[in-house]
Amino acid sequence: MINDIINILLPELIIGLFFIIQLLFACFRDIKHYRSAKWISLAGIILAIYLCSEVQTEPQYFAFNGSLMSDGYTCLFKFLILISGFFIVLLTKKVVDKRRDKAFRFHSILLAAILAALSLISSNDFLTLFLSFETLSISTMFLITFPNEYKNNQAGLKYIIVSSIAAAIYLFGVSYMYGITQSINFSTIYEYFSYNNPSVLYTLSSVFIILGLLFKPAVFPFANWVIDIYKNTDLSINAYLSIIPNIALIGIILRLLAFPLSFSFEVCLIIIILSLVTAFWANLYAIRENNIKSIMACSASANCGYMLCIASLVSVYNFSTVIFYLITYIFMTLGVFAGIIVIENSEFSYNIQELKNYAYMHPCFATQMCICLFGLIGFPITSGFIAKIYLFSALAHAGIVFLPCLALLIIAIGISCFYYLKIIKQMFIKDNDDSVKIIKFKVSTAISTLYLCSIITVLIGLFPSKIIELCQFIAYNI
Repeated sequence: MINDIINILLPELIIGLFFIIQLLFACFRDIKHYRSAKWISLAGIILAIYLCSEVQTEPQYFAFNGSLMSDGYTCLFKFLILISGFFIVLLTKKVVDKRRDKAFRFHSILLAAILAALSLISSNDFLTLFLSFETLSISTMFLITFPNEYKNNQAGLKYIIVSSIAAAIYLFGVSYMYGITQSINFSTIYEYFSYNNPSVLYTLSSVFIILGLLFKPAVFPFANWVIDIYKNTDLSINAYLSIIPNIALIGIILRLLAFPLSFSFEVCLIIIILSLVTAFWANLYAIRENNIKSIMACSASANCGYMLCIASLVSVYNFSTVIFYLITYIFMTLGVFAGIIVIENSEFSYNIQELKNYAYMHPCFATQMCICLFGLIGFPITSGFIAKIYLFSALAHAGIVFLPCLALLIIAIGISCFYYLKIIKQMFIKDNDDSVKIIKFKVSTAISTLYLCSIITVLIGLFPSKIIELCQFIAYNI
């Protein structure tokens, strides 16, 4: 047991330890020390990031009777979750300021969500996956309802109802899988079907398992919750919803498609169809929206659709494409949310028409914000451009049969340009109205996050080769 913990669970152990520390401080520390909650979380995440390099990755290590595993793939995804968690903690200042007496509780819940995401990535059986999935769902529900206002409670209730339905669908599929193979372990199931022909029940089981998991990345038709919840939730929680659950779910879906569910062509076909429908639905919905929270909700859903579309064409090249796209997406999205949080300080109502004159009043800020938005569009010199070229290349290499999918994906991404450009356009509209709001600038973690993410977006766009090589190596050794 001690060897298992040392070889695989050090990052989870540290996050769990700091989760307990936050709970103890919630019981015994005075409200005037509420700011220290953020620094405790940051310390825990930094230590966990360091310990990611200490876990065993080669050869693969299986712990607790094969229910958890560690390799280069899990290590990379844990690193991405922890880096994202670090930046999200930096962006939570405003939501914590509203309820200072609950600051330690908020950060304990956020650490619990990060811990669940880490466990989800390490899962090597369907039970561990389910427990991690549900822990992530419950933690997310508490984060959504943290401000304790009517709209937040309503959003949290909607989230937990949809999450429960998704869990029931998932468990229904797992029950069939267990009935066929007498196992819930990924490796055992993969080995079983290497020697036995998959049946109709296997296909049915695989479909239900994937449909249950597609709830978190807000894939159509499980995306009806995403708009309402983003509108009624704090921006820092929106950033969390856009990134950490999506990293974890995309990571585990890639592993499922590579191993236990790899014998069902029907699953891949369903994912392709749903992901393309999601991309069109989200992008078309966002075009008519002026609320920037709704636009970013659609952006998260659409980008997950792009990644899942490529992931369904199971190959090393396609998996490396998805991993590279995910890395670029994290920093571009974090940058945009950091920029919106900065604007929020000027009593921004989230209507993009209030962004008029920002490019002239705050040119440096607007430039950094535009870099991240141009990255999401796929503009040259940004990492988004390389990621989308890589995306198109993956579909083109899949064969002539998938050329219609490539055409549809290009159209969907083209549609997305309109709503990103709509935000940028508003910043460059001159308005002499005295009511135009001015950002109250001061050095803050949100501004620092925006600048850092915009720099990373450009650097990856200019020098992508090392990141691509890393993604290819990780995909090859999945």
